[in-house]
Amino acid sequence: MLLELHVENYAVVEKLRVRFHAGLNVLTGETGSGKSIVVDALGLLFGGRAYAEMLRAGADRARIAGIFEAPPTATAALAEAGIEAEDGELLIEREILAGGKSRAFAGGRPVTAAVLRTLAPWLGDIHGQHDQQSLFSSEAQREIVDSFGGMGPRIDEIAGVYREWRLAAAELAELDKTEQEKLRLLDLWTFQRNEIESVRLKADEDVALEAERRVQQNVAKLLDSANVAYSALYDAPESAYAQLKTSVRRMEELCRIDTSMAGVLEVLRPAQIAVEEASGTLRDYAGNLEADPDRLDEIESRLASIDKLRRKYGTTIAEILVFLGEVTQNIALTESAAERRVEIEKRQSTLAEQFGRLAAGLTEARRVAGVELAKRVRLELRSLAMERTVFEVRLASAPWSAHGADQVAFYVSANVGEEPRPMEKVASGGELSRIALALKTCATGGASGRTLVFDEVDAGIGGTAAESVGRRLKSLAGSNQVLCVTHLAQIAGFADHHYAVEKHEVLGRTVAELQELTGDARTREIGRMLAGQRLTPEVLKHAEQLIQLSMLE
Repeated sequence: MLLELHVENYAVVEKLRVRFHAGLNVLTGETGSGKSIVVDALGLLFGGRAYAEMLRAGADRARIAGIFEAPPTATAALAEAGIEAEDGELLIEREILAGGKSRAFAGGRPVTAAVLRTLAPWLGDIHGQHDQQSLFSSEAQREIVDSFGGMGPRIDEIAGVYREWRLAAAELAELDKTEQEKLRLLDLWTFQRNEIESVRLKADEDVALEAERRVQQNVAKLLDSANVAYSALYDAPESAYAQLKTSVRRMEELCRIDTSMAGVLEVLRPAQIAVEEASGTLRDYAGNLEADPDRLDEIESRLASIDKLRRKYGTTIAEILVFLGEVTQNIALTESAAERRVEIEKRQSTLAEQFGRLAAGLTEARRVAGVELAKRVRLELRSLAMERTVFEVRLASAPWSAHGADQVAFYVSANVGEEPRPMEKVASGGELSRIALALKTCATGGASGRTLVFDEVDAGIGGTAAESVGRRLKSLAGSNQVLCVTHLAQIAGFADHHYAVEKHEVLGRTVAELQELTGDARTREIGRMLAGQRLTPEVLKHAEQLIQLSMLE
């Protein structure tokens, strides 16, 4: 239930603070006085879209805040959003900046407008004149039946199957589209695969071959360098090994007399061993060096084959092997296209059968819900002075969609003896208003404790019909807080709480104000609604009678 509403710098409202109550809260005022501003402000708190044009001229921001009595049924939704209600009350705020951007807060925590839209069903519902026109939409009529029948889980399930079925169809279409092109490429891919596989590449083998080629091309130079190094280290009379050997022998003699030089001896002995080992390695290396023209030709030929592949498929062997993997996969996919087609067609057929089964179940559930909804709407219409009206919910086959395979249509006959026809072809403005109210009442079902907002739902009616609408709103307000913007005195007379909206000029600016009316002030306002600004004693007496009669209901 909405406890309090604050509006600042919104449209023609400079600052407004109003407390609402349980029961039927009616807002009245002259045409253009700004009665619907309260409704629009609530729409923003329920996650509606914000525009910069909503700001009062000259203001840099607008602020709307509502204090709601948090319903116990919303506990889970609030917890999921991480929002806490303080002492059973929930503060929801919306700020609109001059640039058109907006900020939202719930329970003092920043949230998105999407979160507000998620919370809105637990807090309230707004029904305006544009909603009446939307009732002409088959989609809107289907949604009403589905909401009334609690079809949410069924629709979620069938929507999942439908998406999978559409995905399978898209895969088949893509397969058809690319199959011809892939068949043309198959010969090229096969040639590329064979060309690469024929070389039998090994990872990094080109690096090893380059090194071996450099050796074969420089055998004589390498042999000369190895021999000279070997001679200098070991073979020549004045070789490093001979010098070290002499030095070690002399140091051994020295240390037998003076042990203080033992450290130098310990350094020389490993050096002697290292030179000896290096000399042996050089001797073996030189002994194995041999020019092999045939091997050099093999290396050159192998490197030429690798280079040819590198020019076509990648700068390195690693890149060539990656390309080979891609080509091999393309060939496998193309060759297995027929198998894939059979698999996808089988999956699509299974999904189609599953969809058909679920759609049939959904159709039957909608039929049952439609019959019950029509029955309840007819009962509601009796209380709205449309007791002779026939209301039916009809189903027809429709193309498959995420919502099933049904087209829902509301048929109405407001006159005895006439066949029911589609609602948009026969319902007048006043009849449509009452049908909309009946549908809203039935859709609400057993829910209670919410704020139901009706913005001029009485458009196009008057007299007895208006009285019936007022009586129904009064009844609906027994279990829900109802806010109703109206221009009919017959409805305003049923109000538990009456608010008047007026426009004034203050310092050259138009300002809208809202005031709760009681006693004589309320009588005068209802009198104005009956006869205009000229309030005669007869008009005021009539207004008092309307109020007294409504209190007897």
